[in-house]
Amino acid sequence: MASAGPSVSRRTLLLTAGTAAASLTVGGAAGFALGRSGRDPLAPVEPVGAFDVRRASRLWSPTPLHDTTGPQSLAFDDTRREVYALQLAQGGLRLSGEDGAVDAGARKRAGDLCVTRYADSGAHLGHMYLRGFGHGISLGVEPADGAPWLWVESRADPRTGYGRALARIPFRDGVVLDSADPSVRHLRPAPDGATHVHPALDPAAGKVLVSYRQDGEHRYSVHRMADVRAGKSDPLRDFRVPPALKEETFQGCALHGNHVYHLTGNPYSKSSGANPRASGGNTFVTAIDVRTGNIASRGRVTTAQDLAFREPEGIAVRTAPEPLLCIGFSVKSPGRRNLALYGFERLP
Repeated sequence: MASAGPSVSRRTLLLTAGTAAASLTVGGAAGFALGRSGRDPLAPVEPVGAFDVRRASRLWSPTPLHDTTGPQSLAFDDTRREVYALQLAQGGLRLSGEDGAVDAGARKRAGDLCVTRYADSGAHLGHMYLRGFGHGISLGVEPADGAPWLWVESRADPRTGYGRALARIPFRDGVVLDSADPSVRHLRPAPDGATHVHPALDPAAGKVLVSYRQDGEHRYSVHRMADVRAGKSDPLRDFRVPPALKEETFQGCALHGNHVYHLTGNPYSKSSGANPRASGGNTFVTAIDVRTGNIASRGRVTTAQDLAFREPEGIAVRTAPEPLLCIGFSVKSPGRRNLALYGFERLP
């Protein structure tokens, strides 16, 4: 990434503060102080944005997904009290006739995903396969027209498997949907030529967060959901991810109020490696103020150190019955990976 400071789009519209307004008094000023004082912007600072990441509630013990691979991302439908998780498809998939049946013997291609639908208890409610859509780094769920609509990356690059556009599709249990299907409308809020494009939603504020890469930089843009649905691409905000985060392994993002919650980290290494269990892990959540593009606050997540493998995979905000910042961990078990889910409460 370039070394210049974060850029902001030419548009000067302020984002709705929403429920995170109080946290900006704590975190926003800290972000400016870090940038001006020369202190290490990656030094652990707690709390993070609107949430306290020092203590977590376990929402789910390790829970199977529909397919056998590990989770990539998660999102909530708070109107139905449901959770959706994305994972890369393990087996080969192809469309077989109009019913979308799966031929498990067909060769898998880059960008094949599986969506698992859960009750908030972790009970399995259904699944759907998305063929040629992307890597699944983040996901959004929009309750609309009496059904859950998924916001996902689409038009996967056949070389990398990462999406180059977005799609808004209805969840349909048991269906295999191809990215090239005529029913899929590809939305392009990211600039031409952008890669690694994927969305997250703040439904209460009517906002879409778009993560993308362009010219070697990881960037975020924030849009009105209605504008993206209408095919418009002008963002409310557009800024690069702070270069201080460049060397960390990106594992997902969420938008809530005026903060992007940027998740990084790796699975445990051997005791002699760079990320042993004894270290507490290197999972970090960084709150980035969308109005400046600066780091507002940051904290290391040390909960659930007893999990096997423990790779951070997915971050989302559950808004009801109360706001909760949720992080998923990929956990190893014989023959498959599982999803363990933890929640961090909003600051008083």
